[in-house]
Amino acid sequence: MPYIKFTEQEKELANAANIADYLTSRGESVKRVGREFVWEAPSGKVSINGSQWYSQYELIGGGAINFTQKFFGLSYPEAIRSLLGERVEAEVVGERTSKEIEPKKPFILPKKHTDMRRVYGYLMNERLIDRQVINRFVKEGLIYEDSQYHNAVFVGMDRSGIPVHAQKRATTSKSDFKGNVDSSTAEYSFHFDGTSENLFVFEAPIDMLAYISMHKKGWDSHSYVALCSTADRAALQMLKDHPQIRTVYLCLDNDQAGAIGCQRIASTIHALGDYKIWRLIPQNKDWDEDLKALCGRTPIPAQASEVTEEPALTF
Repeated sequence: MPYIKFTEQEKELANAANIADYLTSRGESVKRVGREFVWEAPSGKVSINGSQWYSQYELIGGGAINFTQKFFGLSYPEAIRSLLGERVEAEVVGERTSKEIEPKKPFILPKKHTDMRRVYGYLMNERLIDRQVINRFVKEGLIYEDSQYHNAVFVGMDRSGIPVHAQKRATTSKSDFKGNVDSSTAEYSFHFDGTSENLFVFEAPIDMLAYISMHKKGWDSHSYVALCSTADRAALQMLKDHPQIRTVYLCLDNDQAGAIGCQRIASTIHALGDYKIWRLIPQNKDWDEDLKALCGRTPIPAQASEVTEEPALTF
């Protein structure tokens, strides 16, 4: 993409773009509530009023530019270009200019590398995930290594077995990068389909794999889902696709965000029917930190206000 030096008027115009219209143009669903619109983002409900947004879960907000940066992973120039349209106008007339909204990109998985040495090394040596657990997910086509950056790619498939979601995670200690592939379908994030009545819900793929590594006996009879956030879309889709599920274990992080997320998800699930819902709380910040502690490494502790001696709480 060639470098474009945006004028101050173009920057202001981009930041004043109507966010609800932008989302609709990308195939996202927004709902009008009074004078505002509401969008169910992967990280929770977002209120939208013209060019302004506010996350009711994260308690942050801003204008259109940082909206596209946060929720669609765009750089600053990419955000402006996307908001103004693929064709950037040379002149701004008054406060508005004609623009073409960039259509929603198709979902495309990153190209696979020829081997998975870096991914196995990262998951086993850095994250201490059990090799047999990794092997099972690799066999199912749910984990692989991308060819360009050697990221670990965690794949989510729909009911037809077609990949429709993927989260990338850096495999080097020098980077903490993670992010969803463009146009991923939130309802089908990284998950495993079992046959029992139990569903285990996690924030991240690593936590899900760590928990399974610590509870290997008969693990593959149960269902698991990593939300890749603390939104509830993927958990609700699992309940829809697996009517045999009657008990849900919410295994989100042991911090304030995890606690709030569990309360919100539990409330939504209870509204759907008669489910038993438990919160399983890691002793440390998350399940991967618990696995590290189990293996003799120093874990990142939980927030003091969230530590509990109870192994599980019911909603």
